[in-house]
Amino acid sequence: MTYTEQLNPVESPIAEFRQTSKRFDSIVAADCLNLQIRKGEFLSFLGPSGCGKTTALRMLAGFEMPSEGEVMLDGVDVSNLPAYRRPVNMVFQHYALFPHMTVADNIAYGLRQQKPRPNKETINAKVQDALDKVRLGDFGDRRIWEMSGGQQQRVALARALVNEPKILLLDEPMAALDAKLRSEMQFELQKLQRELGITFILVTHDQEEALSMSDRICVMGGGKIQQIGTPQELYDRPVNRYVADFVGKSDLFEGRVIDTRGDLAKVELHGAYAYCSFTQPPENGSEVMISVRPESVSIHKHPPQDLAADSTLFQGVVLNRSFLGEHTEYVIRHDSLGEFLVLASRQVEMSLGQFAAGETAYVVWRAGAALIVEQK
Repeated sequence: MTYTEQLNPVESPIAEFRQTSKRFDSIVAADCLNLQIRKGEFLSFLGPSGCGKTTALRMLAGFEMPSEGEVMLDGVDVSNLPAYRRPVNMVFQHYALFPHMTVADNIAYGLRQQKPRPNKETINAKVQDALDKVRLGDFGDRRIWEMSGGQQQRVALARALVNEPKILLLDEPMAALDAKLRSEMQFELQKLQRELGITFILVTHDQEEALSMSDRICVMGGGKIQQIGTPQELYDRPVNRYVADFVGKSDLFEGRVIDTRGDLAKVELHGAYAYCSFTQPPENGSEVMISVRPESVSIHKHPPQDLAADSTLFQGVVLNRSFLGEHTEYVIRHDSLGEFLVLASRQVEMSLGQFAAGETAYVVWRAGAALIVEQK
């Protein structure tokens, strides 16, 4: 599938891929990308290693030229324009700061390369403004090796922002930070982006990072755009198995469509029935893949007495229990469906009790909780 999305006609994209591909010899790293990026949005390219997300970012930056198609920035075709002539700046994963320079000199480096070069007073004022934006106003005289990992990241941000780019590109800038600091920096980046109003484009393999920070997410796989949407759209309405499996956790089952009425399809699942939502109405008798989020599945010691007629019920055996703080993750085994996950909140466990490995459990999900997705 080649995914294409169009903006509202009244909007003018700040950046755009038009049928853009990039090949390295026989390897297609980016395959016919079509994407419009909005002014002032926080967009993330999300996907595993080798999916094409970094290649897309590097084509925007000018570090790679497209093999086919166009790369547009603010309405101008920059496909063959070198990086230094593009109105973008990039923050790299390892920051690429100069250890022999002070923080202020690192930030001023790009300004000093400009032609004509700004005068000293202008450079100092812009450097101080950039330091204040990233809350390092008093750190200008420090050396890079005296800064913590989070502070170094902010120095790299300041260095990118001081040139007043129209777009800021972020190449997994938090990959080297510990979990607590990464969470803090995610919040700081979101806040900074809202304050500045600059378009931020992030590359990440971390789904939680993309979901928590982005206005929209572009899910990449096999060099193609699999789906574009808000975090909630991607989580609630994945278009195919790849997105359902990569964005969050999903239980995936194969079934056969029995009937379609209104906005639900009745799907047979090894002796039970699931009433599933869908994006495109399926044909009766067709084999389909359905996705159910583990938190949409409830777990019980006994079959519920007040079970709705259109709910789905299975009996299984608990294989494993993992306590994860705010919830517990159970691995359930069904003879025909195989293994799948159920997430039980602490409140559920407090009222129903815990399930031990080897114990029989009954799992239920309501009508519409399952979604028919493309099998790819």
